Amino acid sequence: MATTTTKKQIAAAETAGKASGTAAAGADNSHRNTKVGEVVSTKMQKTIVVAVEMRKAHTKYKRIIRSTKKFYAHDEANTAHVGDVVRIRETRPLSKLKRWRLDEVVRRSALAQLADTAAAAEVAK
Repeated sequence: MATTTTKKQIAAAETAGKASGTAAAGADNSHRNTKVGEVVSTKMQKTIVVAVEMRKAHTKYKRIIRSTKKFYAHDEANTAHVGDVVRIRETRPLSKLKRWRLDEVVRRSALAQLADTAAAAEVAK
């Protein structure tokens, strides 16, 4: 009986440790869905449109079918540019269409890098 109580106490202590650690870890342990896609539009303020490509085998013919779906994501600092590959995370509804938030820019496009260097050159002058 004493060993069972000890195991329960250890499990409770570990759970308490994890609970305090999740606040520090933040979104890493989140249960929210994430997707990776390419930015296709940045024409709105603080909003990007991300096209996510999904590949699925046809149920009868087993041929791989590509389908794309567009998601509206919130980009607070307007950091993403057209052509960038980004990771978006599911969030509460922010507007009629926005249910995603920009998590990180995975890879910058070549055009975005040229624009960044041109902007840096303008600032330097």
